[in-house]
Amino acid sequence: MLEKALKGNRRYWSWVGFLLVIIGAGFFFYLRQLNVGLGITGMSRDVSWGFYIAQFTFLVGVAASAVMVVLPHYLHDVKAFGKLTILGELLAIASVTMCLLFIVVDLGQPQRMLNIVLHPTPHSILFWDMVVLNGYLLLNVIISRVSLLAERKGEHPPAWIKAVVYLSILWAVSIHTVTAFIYSGLAARPFWLTAVLAPRFLASAFAAGPALLILLCLILRRLSHFDAGDEAISKIALIVTYAMAINVFFILMEVFTAFYSEIPEHLDHFRYLFLGLEGHHRLVPWMWISVILALISLILLINPKTRHNHRMLTIACCAVFFSIWIDKGLGMVVTGFVPNPLGRVMEYWPTLPEALISLGIYGIGALMVTGFYRIALALRGELGETSGGGS
Repeated sequence: MLEKALKGNRRYWSWVGFLLVIIGAGFFFYLRQLNVGLGITGMSRDVSWGFYIAQFTFLVGVAASAVMVVLPHYLHDVKAFGKLTILGELLAIASVTMCLLFIVVDLGQPQRMLNIVLHPTPHSILFWDMVVLNGYLLLNVIISRVSLLAERKGEHPPAWIKAVVYLSILWAVSIHTVTAFIYSGLAARPFWLTAVLAPRFLASAFAAGPALLILLCLILRRLSHFDAGDEAISKIALIVTYAMAINVFFILMEVFTAFYSEIPEHLDHFRYLFLGLEGHHRLVPWMWISVILALISLILLINPKTRHNHRMLTIACCAVFFSIWIDKGLGMVVTGFVPNPLGRVMEYWPTLPEALISLGIYGIGALMVTGFYRIALALRGELGETSGGGS
């Protein structure tokens, strides 16, 4: 099947070439990081988790979101999602791969990964995070491979694959729950020390991931003969609407608790995030952009007329995705360290090498999605090469 990803028109290879340039630039700076060390990043003794771990946290949510199309299709027999399940599973594979790569680059020296395997510590949340991430990756690889092979042969998937699918549904919830426990279990970090963090992570995941899947479906509709169907897109859009509303509600509960209680250890983190603290306000404009995007997305999604309009839906999904990316991919991780437990404010901002390494990993994920989707569409005869497709 892999040979189908190696055939394409000029537009397809131009896109692949662009991604390879991005990946090459990221790899070049990663080699420099291996040689110089994590000193080329913006991290420090006070802020030991930065852009890499923030992207890992965000992408775990994107990976977990595949369950939002798999669960209705297999448990509730929603036939409209039949064409989307394989796309969600393939997106999950690429997302988990990027998660693992962000962990690798954050470790500084990749051989340090062996410590968690050679010296397992079951009482550590990090150990279980490794288990659930790799387990979820394996489950989605099995499901997608079996499904694609069955399509290639023109047969129905074997009956046993349903048990694996049901297991993957439970596993999808576990990967983001365990990731949230990594943060909420740190008693010295009041910003993360909240029982609502895991539900908030899941709500944001079930908004951002399906929003991305909608955007991919609309892109494929334009570039190929693939059409997920208006019913399927409308149902996913409704899922995004509820998930985004719940996510915003959880954030407002956090803000109310911090400002109404006026406990300094909790309040200072939110002040730094939204108002600035002691003259430090690097994240403030970003967080207000996130707030504005969240409001725009809710206005467009709650109104049925704009939600069913694909042009407005595209704007809404972009707003959802980038609002949550700013919240989790910039603000949530860094703010847990600012101020530190001693009250010191040490700001963090990713350096150029750090940003390019991260962009290179996103390039790898985009290349995987491109190849995977091309294989899936080729097996279904939906590439539409004559119209310049091939994504």
